[in-house]
Amino acid sequence: MQFVITAYDGENMLDRRMEVRPRHLENLSKIMGKVVCAGGLLDDGGRMKGSVMVLDFESREALDAYLASEPYIAEGVWADVRVERMNVVIVDGQKVGK
Repeated sequence: MQFVITAYDGENMLDRRMEVRPRHLENLSKIMGKVVCAGGLLDDGGRMKGSVMVLDFESREALDAYLASEPYIAEGVWADVRVERMNVVIVDGQKVGK
């Protein structure tokens, strides 16, 4: 089951985000087989203002368990986190779903 997570940083969080980022990336590395894609959302000046991740977990409960360990959540970087189910159809130009 795929999920798209769209998360927006709180106000004036760029410095905090960059401080926490190594822990965020280390945490993501533990679930690399579940990461379809992930990256930072950018403002008009090219500075990170949030994140988008497409993750593949067996259930919403399993995703929630991962999110409970997410440093950007635990350390207060993300102020608005939205989770929606997603049907991934194409990855790297290849059809992978229906």
